[in-house]
Amino acid sequence: MPAVRDHSELVYRVAHQSSAAASSSVAASWRRCMTLHKLAPEEARTPLRLSDSEFRSVRERSGELLAEAGIELDRLFATVGRAGCCLLLTDNDGVALERRGAVGDDAEFRGVGLWSGTVWSEASVGTNGIGTAIADERAVVIQRDQHFLSSNIGLSCATAPIRDHRGRLAAAIDISTCRGDASEITMSILSQAVRDAAARIEAGLFRRAFAGARIVLVPVDRAGPALLAVDRDDLVLGATRAARQWLDLDDRRIAAGVPASDLLREDTSGDAAELPDAERAALRRVLSRASGNVSMAAELLGISRATLYRKMKRLQVN
Repeated sequence: MPAVRDHSELVYRVAHQSSAAASSSVAASWRRCMTLHKLAPEEARTPLRLSDSEFRSVRERSGELLAEAGIELDRLFATVGRAGCCLLLTDNDGVALERRGAVGDDAEFRGVGLWSGTVWSEASVGTNGIGTAIADERAVVIQRDQHFLSSNIGLSCATAPIRDHRGRLAAAIDISTCRGDASEITMSILSQAVRDAAARIEAGLFRRAFAGARIVLVPVDRAGPALLAVDRDDLVLGATRAARQWLDLDDRRIAAGVPASDLLREDTSGDAAELPDAERAALRRVLSRASGNVSMAAELLGISRATLYRKMKRLQVN
């Protein structure tokens, strides 16, 4: 087939140009597929498929993700399902955990491997929406001849990664279509829809992880939900990736204890004067700002070191 041969020749030519890989994410992916995964674009291969027992095990490990994403998948499919689209939710290895598709389109999508239990990593099927979004850890659109394998050039995909409560890659959500009239504008619209769905799932996972905490929305213009989980003493328990990036937070800083009011630059002038219940929270905030240095904290509070130690003992602050 001329189209298949032409596509394979293009992939070989571009993948061997280091300059192309440096300037194009698709070319960089093609290069990975050839050099790292040892794939050839003309190969007639379908995605790896897990055995039933392997698939059950993977789904069990992804229980919270599946519980949170189900409603979102249904909502998204209600919007795009009649347009000849298939939805996949995968784990961070590209294993398709859940699928939504119209019955009339099942045979076509099953034929190309867009089915539960298949593996859509780059190592499995080369450049594709799911595998490349996972490899690059960002939302991508892979249209028709941007796929690595010539056998997949009939597909167009829009995919977004989903992150867990610590900001680590946890999953991906994908919309794929076999329609030949899927234009660049159409795929852009689908990409926005899938990114919005990913953000809602990510926010839901974060709220699940910190069910007993106060959730604070960080007012930033950044992709993904920017959320903080804050305890009763105003100390940050967790943050989404967008919040971590904006506020320069990491696991070490969160574990050390940082007041949300400091991060959000809220007025904390009354901390030292707060009483009973709030006194403990104020004390913890000041100790956090002093990095645990009792002498410095006492100076900030305007009290003696001995008085501060007595307060710490009474309020059971370590």
